Amino acid sequence: MKMRKIDHIDQAIIRSISGDLPLESAPFAPLAQELGITEKEVVARIRSLADDGVMRRFGATLRHQQSGFPANVMIAWRAPEDRIDELGETLAGFRRVSHCYHRTPCEDFPFNLFSMVHGVSQEECAELAREMAEAVGLEDYDLLYSLQELKKTSMRYFTEED
Repeated sequence: MKMRKIDHIDQAIIRSISGDLPLESAPFAPLAQELGITEKEVVARIRSLADDGVMRRFGATLRHQQSGFPANVMIAWRAPEDRIDELGETLAGFRRVSHCYHRTPCEDFPFNLFSMVHGVSQEECAELAREMAEAVGLEDYDLLYSLQELKKTSMRYFTEED
């Protein structure tokens, strides 16, 4: 892999996108203006940072309580390993599922597929879990409701502390 030199513009872009983006149709426009480059160049640099392996991922974080979904549950599924991809794709396709993961099961907790569901109540989440179970043909699952959100932050890079 070719090493990429990070210039001050790349650093400013990384610093900016590691925080919250403005909720507007052109979220990179203010940054572009601040840096004296075009919005198109900001987007091209972000793509280049990802293509070059400098940035592994760029995504959105759902703050479910602020978006009108005060309840959430992690559904732990016991799924056949040979169907994990198929089942994971089906579960991830449900509108109220924000993320879905395959994990190695533990001896005392034999679940290997996890999906996070958001809803307006625990009852609604439980009903959606039943619908999901029926859709994928799995009966062995457990509901792990969140009790309290302790931390939800992104890594910050090229800050003043750095």
